[in-house]
Amino acid sequence: MNDNRLHRESFDLEGIAHSVPIPFGTRVGNMLFSSGIMGVDPSTGRLPHGLEEQVRFAFGNLRALLHKAGGTLGDVGHVRVLVVDEASRAAVNEEWVRAFPDARDRPARHTVVSSLRGGMLVQLEIVAVLK
Repeated sequence: MNDNRLHRESFDLEGIAHSVPIPFGTRVGNMLFSSGIMGVDPSTGRLPHGLEEQVRFAFGNLRALLHKAGGTLGDVGHVRVLVVDEASRAAVNEEWVRAFPDARDRPARHTVVSSLRGGMLVQLEIVAVLK
């Protein structure tokens, strides 16, 4: 039988692990899909208590995943942001503008208030088209 499926490659990040064997991201062809990208500090493997720190680490972990898959922030087409409450949007927006400073060159974004587990205050999911 001829297998015409695109090659799939999964990625994990050093110092960060899901509680079950789920990769942080999967590349299929030139597309990169992430799982939930947490704001864990990869140097300690711990989740900081503060929102601003979690947001900063989440965006840093996003950059690390993109780099590992051969991409950059410029390849991101869509970001889904999960936050625990509406007040969290301000911290996310600050980091968002740092990551994507050009208002004419930003990915689409959907922010959802969600119940996150284990002390998480923010989580990112992305779809990127890699070169």
